[in-house]
Amino acid sequence: MKKIIYSIAIAASCFTLYSCLGDLDALPLNETDKVAEQAYKTKEDFEKGLAYIYGSFSLVSQNDPGSADINVSDAGQSELIRQYTFLNEASADALKCSWGDSYVNDIQNNSWTSTPNSATTAVYTRCMMAVTRANEFLIQSGKSSIEGLEELRAEARFLRAFADYLLMDLYGNPPFALEENIGGALPQQIGRAALFEWIEGELKDLIAGNGLAEAGAVAYPRVTKGSAQALLARMYLNAEVYTGTARWQDARDAAEAVINMSYQLCTNYEELFLQDNGENANAQKEFIFAIAYDRDKTQSWGGTTHLVSASMDDDASKAVAAELGFPEGTLMNRERWNGYHVPDEYVSAYFDLSNVEWGGTGIGYDRAHSDKRAFFCNFGCTPAYSKSEPTTGWRCWKFTSRDSQGNVYSSDSYSLYSSADFPVIRLAEMYLIYAEAQARIDGGTTADTKAIGYIKALRDRAGVDTPLSLSTDFLLQERARELMWEGHRRTDLIRYGYFTSMQFPWPYKGGVPDGKTSLESYRTIYPILQSDMTENYNLVQNPGY
Repeated sequence: MKKIIYSIAIAASCFTLYSCLGDLDALPLNETDKVAEQAYKTKEDFEKGLAYIYGSFSLVSQNDPGSADINVSDAGQSELIRQYTFLNEASADALKCSWGDSYVNDIQNNSWTSTPNSATTAVYTRCMMAVTRANEFLIQSGKSSIEGLEELRAEARFLRAFADYLLMDLYGNPPFALEENIGGALPQQIGRAALFEWIEGELKDLIAGNGLAEAGAVAYPRVTKGSAQALLARMYLNAEVYTGTARWQDARDAAEAVINMSYQLCTNYEELFLQDNGENANAQKEFIFAIAYDRDKTQSWGGTTHLVSASMDDDASKAVAAELGFPEGTLMNRERWNGYHVPDEYVSAYFDLSNVEWGGTGIGYDRAHSDKRAFFCNFGCTPAYSKSEPTTGWRCWKFTSRDSQGNVYSSDSYSLYSSADFPVIRLAEMYLIYAEAQARIDGGTTADTKAIGYIKALRDRAGVDTPLSLSTDFLLQERARELMWEGHRRTDLIRYGYFTSMQFPWPYKGGVPDGKTSLESYRTIYPILQSDMTENYNLVQNPGY
């Protein structure tokens, strides 16, 4: 059964929550849309309104997937998760793209400016839309006497806190909006450290309260106390970046609190990323917070569709399918845009692939004896990546059109879109946070039995050995293997001090082909959207822009 929460989201598109969306580069809304006071009459209306907030993270408009409700040139490039992933992976070393789009060049060359591009506009605007929708929902639900709204309000508060977290991580000092800013004073900036403190307080209140459900108590993919606790763990891991004060003990404790909940590791790593991961109980048990997609109900060229379609050409897609035993001519991907690549430097540094044969057949290495998290193909490619040549570097097939039953949804008779859900937070990340926090508490390397046990569980699943002690550098490498293309890489490199350092090169860092350069320190955050600066006189641009 498909996710009912997104079926409700489609029904919710009959109304729009009037707000300051015009200040956020949104296109004009339908004149027949209902205002909030008209839309919220029954509990079902509030359920639709909550689904509308969830939809902020996955939908591009209230219409078809080719029509964006924000002012960008391409609707597919306006979806939040697509551009959130791109901002975090392509700005670093894990993902490069051979397309000539201006936003692609801006991000992968680390040359973005205060002039908005599709990626910086999409993430900023859609996060602010999520905050605005949540604030309006909280206003209307707060005025209602309908019973049973406490849980819905708690979910809305979490989604608002998550959007604020994304803004804090990516944009540093965004405008801070609460319910009183709906139809009232324009929001102001409170500073990154103060925003961290507010989000922390909001999450702790949700964890302690009765509104947000316990982990496992509500249907997937609704958020729970586990989601709030896990987001808190992630924030604590990066607290020194956000506030200037390290919180390693808090990160470890928050991660352990999540680990002690009802979540379990998926026994088969690849099932976490297949087309039916949202229906597969083996994958679901590891997901703590996921953004759900459905090829029929939430269509866009963003979401996981871009991860499925952007990495392969026809020949490589067929070669991987043949390597996995599918009939001749089977394609692993519904479409083959052939733009996303992984530099050989990244693959060689983090994955021990035995018997690599460039120019060979199939995937180019002995997958049976390699790390099971290595979803790479070099068919038809050469090792050295060039951003202008789509047959260089490695292709990645971590996300494909397969499901766990062996079906491949790549025929012309079926939809172009992906149904794979995007795992925003999963249990494996909590294991990694616990281990890194413990290593930092222990001075950079740990032999802590529990930390090693958590990493061993991940490496056993991947079919590789575990060292007797864990250094922080090893754990960064392990995150590169375990969480590749899941939106973590930029944040990880910033936390380690490597993102701007000349001592940590990658292809096209700073626009330099071999990446042997440093980046300006201000590039650890993106600029505040210029159109928002124009509309809101309270805002000050981030330093360097």
